[in-house]
Amino acid sequence: MSPKELVIALFTAAFADHDPEAARQLVTPDYIQHNPQIPTGAEGLVGLIPLVAQSGMTATTHRIITEGDLVVLHSTFNNADAFGAPTLAAFDIFRVEDGKVAEHWDNLQPVPDTTVSGRGMTDGATEITDLDKTEENKALVLGFVRDVLGGAAPEKAPMYSEVYMQHNPMLAEGIDGLMEGTKAWAEQGNVITKFEPQIVVAEGNFVFVASNATVSGKPWAFFDLWRVEDGKIVEHWDVVSPTPAEMVHGNGKF
Repeated sequence: MSPKELVIALFTAAFADHDPEAARQLVTPDYIQHNPQIPTGAEGLVGLIPLVAQSGMTATTHRIITEGDLVVLHSTFNNADAFGAPTLAAFDIFRVEDGKVAEHWDNLQPVPDTTVSGRGMTDGATEITDLDKTEENKALVLGFVRDVLGGAAPEKAPMYSEVYMQHNPMLAEGIDGLMEGTKAWAEQGNVITKFEPQIVVAEGNFVFVASNATVSGKPWAFFDLWRVEDGKIVEHWDVVSPTPAEMVHGNGKF
């Protein structure tokens, strides 16, 4: 199976079929887990599956982005009260090695009833195009992350985007909405002093970046997905959460 096919099979086994043994066959015995609440190793994942089944939680995957041995799923979890909220938006990253899933990272965020932009956290464009522009689009997005989100040159924001469809529930449309929202967040005491990409996965017009951030002295994880069109960023989704100080394993968030 390709990395994409392998990850889909694992996700199906865990969240649709609720089949622990099928899942066990798809991961390495020393499967590395970065979710702060799930023990590392294959048995940590296998032990989670009966809890998923009992909770009635369901998963809907909206986008799959693949590059090399990395696969990113952008999903919605419903009936997820046992895991923190009735509905969760999620990014899951899987690394494949020698025909098995070897490592997993994720970020989860409750989905609110309303959003500032009127867009949902997971709706919007899904079609992957412009495969020949993958590297060009990746460079564009990483420049935007460095200059705008990382603060190296925020005045360059307009050069990266003319239309910026926003799916972050707290931000208004457009680059102006992003900048105004970031300023308002800082005025509430949430000052970003570090924003460092850790994982980048690009496929055609979609570029995903998982970043390790520091917000007012505390660690946060920002998982962002951008869609690029004609050399400009046109759409953005994210899942943002504070990183807990204590985890059930020693692997860290990243």
